[in-house]
Amino acid sequence: MTKSALVLFSGGQDSTICLAYALERYARVETLAFDYNQRHKVELDCRLEILKHIPTQNREWGERLGDDHILPLPALAEIGGTSLIGAGEIKMQENGLPSSFVPGRNLLFLTYGAALAYRRGLDVLVGGMCETDYSGYPDCRRTTLDALTNAINLGMESAITIDTPLMQQTKAQSWALANEIGGAALVSLIIEHSHTCYEGERNHRHIWGYGCGTCPACKLRAQGYQEWTAA
Repeated sequence: MTKSALVLFSGGQDSTICLAYALERYARVETLAFDYNQRHKVELDCRLEILKHIPTQNREWGERLGDDHILPLPALAEIGGTSLIGAGEIKMQENGLPSSFVPGRNLLFLTYGAALAYRRGLDVLVGGMCETDYSGYPDCRRTTLDALTNAINLGMESAITIDTPLMQQTKAQSWALANEIGGAALVSLIIEHSHTCYEGERNHRHIWGYGCGTCPACKLRAQGYQEWTAA
């Protein structure tokens, strides 16, 4: 175990699983979040709770967990035009993409992440992108990330890789992976402290965690939890 990783850690279910995954596999792990005036900005507070609690679940995780970083990306909010930034109904658009799609978001996240990883001497970017339950976001597809990896390394004369452990996982399988990595303690941490709801709702606790229960992110999370527990 010699490589080091930078986890794109928003504070959501998927990125929390990715953080635990990275702590199991890499010798040094740092974390990165972005503030782009997202509708569910409460996730930035939730991630701090997770960072506080996750090292206590495994001594080695605590030894491997390094610095946390937050980068502002106000330009995404200025571009606008998406229901994930500001108000607006989350629905399918005429172009076949959901209104929650933020054009260029993951491309920017990974490019900024690669630049930070380069400066910090980190080898791997870990992200929760998934093309099985990817909600129609084209920047979550493996082909997109492979092309971006090539561009990043050509542009920086580097050998950074992008590790996406959830790429082929359904939401039910991602719950199972969390349980496999960290057992009941990690699953409980995800339920109590992670945030995935697009509406930023933290007042209503469901069996699978906090959220409005009706947005696409909540529905996907609830369905996955139900399928996992029923298996």
